[in-house]
Amino acid sequence: MKAVAVRILRVLLVLLALAFCAYSVASQWDETTRAFREMSWPTLAGSLAAGLAGLFVWMLGWRTFLSGLGSPLPLRAAFRISSISQLGKYVPGKVWALVTQIEMAREHKVPAERSFGSTLLAVATSTACGLAVASVTLPLTSAAAREKYWWLFLLAPVMLAALHPRIVTWCLDTLLRLVRRPPLEHPAGLGVTLRAIGWTVLGWALFGVHTWLLCLAVDGDGAGLPFLATGAYALAFVAGFLVFIAPGGIGAREAALTVVLTPVLPAGAPVVVAIASRVLLTAADLLNAGAALLLGRGARPAEAGAGTTGDGAGLNGADVDGAAGNEPAAAELVRGTQPTKERP
Repeated sequence: MKAVAVRILRVLLVLLALAFCAYSVASQWDETTRAFREMSWPTLAGSLAAGLAGLFVWMLGWRTFLSGLGSPLPLRAAFRISSISQLGKYVPGKVWALVTQIEMAREHKVPAERSFGSTLLAVATSTACGLAVASVTLPLTSAAAREKYWWLFLLAPVMLAALHPRIVTWCLDTLLRLVRRPPLEHPAGLGVTLRAIGWTVLGWALFGVHTWLLCLAVDGDGAGLPFLATGAYALAFVAGFLVFIAPGGIGAREAALTVVLTPVLPAGAPVVVAIASRVLLTAADLLNAGAALLLGRGARPAEAGAGTTGDGAGLNGADVDGAAGNEPAAAELVRGTQPTKERP
């Protein structure tokens, strides 16, 4: 009964997320159609492809953290969990994606504390790296960003330092104690953190290409435009994330993107870029979710065989059909609150 109830709730959440996606596009339908009319289809296709690649690379960063915490997953399973759960970010509250991800990972015998920890680590890493990318690219290319968002730049070194494994482990164990869950058995090491940071920074570069192509489509020019576009999107994403109640950061992200791009694009063009970016990345999320549903659940951990649970297990997508590596006793961690010992 519980399993049926969870599946029903998941379906309802997906339908609710689709409703919010449809509303966000329909509420700006005239602006959206005008924006698309002003851009060529090859440019839009290239921008969409860059967005899809960025989302996929970020999924690899989350998978790296999950593997480092002791639960490596096959690529297909990780893609399915990440793509479907990300629809939850379109529902107001920002917790639905996390809840869905934890519940879907349970099906692959991933303890809840590992799902929770890996997701928080991935979010913290994307935010810290986004601020770092914006801090490197914008101060020299955008006076508007320096004047309006200077305080965010100051957070970049602090957040990057907070990604040190010792700090991260202490924070996660404290949070887990507060919710009466056992501490992490396999804290993420420095190597895992650096690999995940690498995937995340690559993702930011791809989202920069996504934004740069849209800027080119509205007659943007200049040698520094690729750097400005990358920093503008990174800053806009972080600003949207900080607005807790807005689903998917809608409104805040577009406002920040418009502020940074206004001095370097023709009149009215920044709004066109912001709207086109929102619609294309929403379409990318929906395409990923659709592909994940078509792929199906993928191999269960019991069927895939036993794998290693060290920091280097299946981190970079080499184990597409490999083992999930989650110990059989991990299910007890999901149902109860007592930690189990790893097998030698």
